[in-house]
This record gives sequence, C-alpha cells and structure tokens, in this order.
Amino acid sequence: METTEIVVLIVSFAGMLLLGVPIAYSIGLATLATMLVTMGTWPALTTQAQRIATGFDSFALLAIPFFILAGQIMNRGGMARRLIDFARSLLGLLPGALAHVNILASMLFGAISGSAVAAASAVGGIMTPEMEKDGYERNYSAAVNITSATTGLLIPPSNILIVYSLASGGVSIAALFLAGYLPGILVGLSLMAVAGVIALRRKYGAAQTMNIRQVFWKFLDAIPSLTLLIVVMGGIVAGFFTATEAAAVAVLYALILALIYREISFRDLPRILIDASGTTAVVLLLVTTSVGMSWIMAYVNIPQQLTASLLALTDNGIIILLLINVILLCVGVFMDITPAVLIFTPIFLPIAVTLGIDPIHFGIIMVLNLCIGLCTPPVGSVLFVGVGVAGTRISRVTRPLMPFFIAMIIALMVVTYFPDLSLWLPNLFLK
Repeated sequence: METTEIVVLIVSFAGMLLLGVPIAYSIGLATLATMLVTMGTWPALTTQAQRIATGFDSFALLAIPFFILAGQIMNRGGMARRLIDFARSLLGLLPGALAHVNILASMLFGAISGSAVAAASAVGGIMTPEMEKDGYERNYSAAVNITSATTGLLIPPSNILIVYSLASGGVSIAALFLAGYLPGILVGLSLMAVAGVIALRRKYGAAQTMNIRQVFWKFLDAIPSLTLLIVVMGGIVAGFFTATEAAAVAVLYALILALIYREISFRDLPRILIDASGTTAVVLLLVTTSVGMSWIMAYVNIPQQLTASLLALTDNGIIILLLINVILLCVGVFMDITPAVLIFTPIFLPIAVTLGIDPIHFGIIMVLNLCIGLCTPPVGSVLFVGVGVAGTRISRVTRPLMPFFIAMIIALMVVTYFPDLSLWLPNLFLK
C-alpha cells in the first residue's frame, strides 16, 4: 500500500511540474491526491486543511515577512550604492577590481537584506553598467553578479535558514545564523579567487586608486547600513530579542535610514508594502503546502524507507553525504530553494542525524547546496533576475558561469567535510 502512495505522490507532483503548474499548487495538489488514496475523501480534505492551518501557526514564521519588507526597503533606500562604494574603496587596487567589488557588495547587501534576488537586482543594477564601461564582458559581469548574490542566503539574517529551522522541527535560528557566517565568507572568497584568475588571464585592471582618507570616508558612509547586521545579530545572540523581533527591528531601522538618506518617501511606502506582501504570500503558500507534503511523506514512511535504503547501500558517512549532495544538486536544478528545503529536510535530516551529523551543520550544507540551483535553469530565480538586469540571455551566461559553479561546489565539499566551519561560532557564542 505504501508503495502505491509513494508512486501517486511522485507521479502527480512531477506531472504537474512538467505541465507548468505553479510549484505551490503542485505540492498542495500532489499531497491531496496522496491523502485521497490513503484516507478517503473527507479525511483527506480535512487533514489537508488542518496541515495548511498548522503550517501558518508558527511565531517564527513572522520573521519572514518582516525580513522581506526590510529587504524591499533596503533595495530602494540607497544602501546598495553606499556598500558598493565602500567595497570599491577596499578592493579598487586589485586586478579585476570591479568583479571583486561586485562579490563583496553582494555579500554585504545580501547579508543585510537576507535576499539573493534583492542583491542580484540592487548590486547588479549598479555594477553591471560600471563593469561594462570598464571593459568587462557583459555576460561575465552577469555571471559574477548571479553567483555572488547567493552568499546572502548563508550570511545572516537569512529567510531560508528560518525555513530550515521550521522544517527541521525547531533547530535554533540563532545557531543557524551564526553557523552561516564562515561558510558564506568561504563561498565569497572562492568566487573572488576565480575572478582573480580570470582577471589575470583577461588582463582586467584595477578600478581606481584610493588613499586611506577616501577609504575612511566611504567606510563612515557605509556604517549606518553595516550597523544593521550588528543590531540584528547582536540582539539575537545577546538574548535581547528573538529572530522575529529582530526582523521587526530591521524593518524599523531600514525605514528610518532610507528616509534619512531621502532615497524613498512616505508616498513610496504603499508600493513597497504591496511588493513585500506579494513576495510574502508566495513564500508562505509554499511553506504551508510543503508542511502538508512533509506530513504525508512521514505518514507513508518515505524518510524511514530512504534512510534504510541508503544505510543498506553503505554505512560510510563520507559516501552518504556525497550522495545526498548529488541528489540535492539535481533537485536544485528543478526546484526553488524554499520548497526544496521544506520537502527534503524531513527526508535527509534523519539520515544525517543517524550518521552523527549536527542538524545545524546539515542545514548549512543543504542551503549552500541549493544556492547553486538558484543560478541554474530552468527555475533559478537569481539567474533570471541577474540575466534581466544585465540585459543578456541565459544561453550566453552559461559558459561564464561554469568556473564559478566549480568554485561553489568546491566550497560545498569543504563545508560538508569540515563541520567546524559551521559549528565553531555557534559553539563559541551559544554553548
């Protein structure tokens, strides 16, 4: 019986995706179809409704709309330009400096906004014309922007780490936030290494020369934006407020800063609120429908069966982690990061725990892995935004992306097999 239910779930879900049904509806309808086979009509309908309602019933979920709103305000509030100027002052002397500036600015802005799409849009919108003016090939500039934008999903605050906390059954959000710092920085440095090699081969020069005084003034101009990271993470780690309360503080801080910069006015707020509400609705619909799918998968013992199958194949933790990474890389190509985390965390986390892997460490592995999928067709949201900002095509960006993909995969392997990179900061500050 369980085999029939698994087939119904997989076939209905895959079939609707192939037909172009939006993924949230595909998840919800595939779940309902499986429940109908398992329980009958009325129990299935009531259970599905109950699962969706239960999915909304989480205080931690409130952090997501707040961080989305904060990201929208930051995206329009002049913070990206100040962070780019600061990054340029630090890295302007390096060969291929503008590529390094793009990466560092994306790390900073992505970390502050918690959104890879916002980083790709805000930083790419400023940096792509600058890089092209300085002789950089447009498709290469787009590749730099697309891959570097994903670092903000690891460097906190990060909405997807909150989603993983919910999917994992309550792993500490503060611990996940701290765990993301070093892996996120490692990915950024890996991308910079690739950009440096390409700069030497293509003879991309330094952007400009800046003296210490100029660096100091650019740093002062960026301090208000950078302070948001200190306020949010400092408050969470010190226990002054929860992640949800920190998200509300981030909204207030970003709004005050944007008004001071005079980049937005009160007349802009309705449009910002509407855009943030639309994004929030999509994310929360994915969360709630995925909660139902996770429940039915547990009901028909899919996680337990997959755990038993993998452990029967081999008991070598290194090989099992490699297999999980390969599966997730394939998943990331065809599924957006939010539903992928919600669906596959209940499947793979029990395997990881069986192998003695810390759930915090596994969360960072999963998010870093799926970040790569954001840069790949056919569903890579960051890829589409980056290509649109650069005014080019996916087919033209694919080749320039390959060296950066390789760098991200190498960083993934390092993070996977060196858990202290993820666990050192949580152990230092929270234990």
